[in-house]
This record gives sequence, C-alpha cells and structure tokens, in this order.
Amino acid sequence: MPTKLEDAPIHSWLTDMDGVLVHEQSALPGAPEFISELQRWGRPFLVLTNNSIFTPRDLSARLSRAGIELPEESIWTSALATARFLAEQTPGAAAYVIGEAGLTSAMHDEGFILSDTDVEFVVLGETRTYSFEAITRAIRLIGQGAKFIATNPDVTGPSAEGPLPATGAVAAMITAATGIQPYYIGKPNPLMMRTALNRIGAHSETSVMIGDRMDTDVKSGLEAGMRSILVLTGSTHRVDIEKFPYRPTAVLEGVAEVVPLVERMTPEISEELGED
Repeated sequence: MPTKLEDAPIHSWLTDMDGVLVHEQSALPGAPEFISELQRWGRPFLVLTNNSIFTPRDLSARLSRAGIELPEESIWTSALATARFLAEQTPGAAAYVIGEAGLTSAMHDEGFILSDTDVEFVVLGETRTYSFEAITRAIRLIGQGAKFIATNPDVTGPSAEGPLPATGAVAAMITAATGIQPYYIGKPNPLMMRTALNRIGAHSETSVMIGDRMDTDVKSGLEAGMRSILVLTGSTHRVDIEKFPYRPTAVLEGVAEVVPLVERMTPEISEELGED
C-alpha cells in the first residue's frame, strides 16, 4: 500500500458505483461489507454516478436487489449535481430538459420551471428515447441564446446488447449544429466532487475517491484535491494506467481491499467507541 494514502486520516469517502460496487446487476466482492463498515464507523460517504436516468430512490432499490443496503440520501448523481449547480447560478429559472426522471425530478426539486419556450438553460441528460424533435428544439433554443448544460460527457452507456449513445454523443450533435459547447457538470469535472463533499460537510484533504476509471474518477478526484484509489474491477486494467500523465494514490484489485482501511484510517473513531 503506497504510504501517500496514509499521509492523513480519512474522514470521508466518495465512491463510484458501476465497476466499484456493482457490475450490471451483481454486487462486486467486498461491496456490501464496504458500505456496512462505513455505516458502522459513522463515516460520511456518498456513492457517485454519472448516470442521470435514475433517481436516487431507483438506484437504492437496484443496489438493494444486489445485496447492498444503501439509503437514497447516500447517492449523488450527475443530475442532482447539475440541478444544484444551476440553482446556485440562477434560482427558479426556466429550463428545457432532455432526460428522464432522474434529471427532471432533480430540476423540479431545485425549483426550476420546465418549459420549451423562453428558457434560460437547455439541460441535456441521458435517456433511452432521444428524439429528433427534442434535439431540434434544443438546437433552436440554444440558437436563441439559451445556455447549454449537459449532465456528463460520457459518449456511450452500457446495455446488455452493447454500447448505447449517451449524453456526450448527443451533445456533440447539438454542438455541431450550433457551434456551442455545453458545460458538463458530471465527472471528470471536479465540480461533481465538490458538490458531493459539500453535501456531506467533508474536506478534500481528508477525503478519498474510489473509482474504476482513470479518465473520470481518478482525474476528478485529483483535480478536487483528494487522494484516490483505482480498483481494477471495472473498465481500467493495470496496463492502462501508464497511458495517463497522472496516477491514483493507490491501485487495488477491488473494493474488498478497501474494507480494512475504513477502520485502520480512522483510529480516533475506534477510541471513541471503545474498540480494541
């Protein structure tokens, strides 16, 4: 274990979901135990995902079916981060939203008016039903001056049949038609990490990000000032690390190897609870 990971206590944890805790519909080894340890020691944490389709309640139910018990309050999506960011910029504005329940619910909850005329923002998220009509409307509204926001830059998403076009791919189409690049909120934008840290009252210096991707999880953790752990149970293989100009703080085979760190890196909590 690289000593850099243990340079300071770890008070708070952020972790990616797919490729770290679950693969498709199954829990990865150590994932239920990792969440249980965080809850046992009272460690502030959030599970992050760039997926903007589902609400936290939907994702909590999905994790429960995989054997991971996690309250919806412990899930932070790119849709939630997007709605929170926009509410801080222009509260109560009107927005044209392309997306599913995860995004529309988040925008409603932050007080936005969803409209298709006279909008301040065009907000693009992921959906399995992109329509030519909706994309055309977005192009015209952006041409009229609406600001272009996208939940995340992922160009494809997974499915049982293979990759599907995702937010980044559709955003590229809109950019080609308008000449306007979107502002992406989700990973690798460190804004996603900062909003997550703010949500649990955490500081980057004593927080760690766990992920399975160098180009999103590790990069955004690094740029947000956090230590990072790359696990090899997702899309990144050990040989891939050398392709990047930056490194994670630690590389582990899977989240099962993180479980003992939760107690070891928080000795003051052990003392408070009278544990040996």
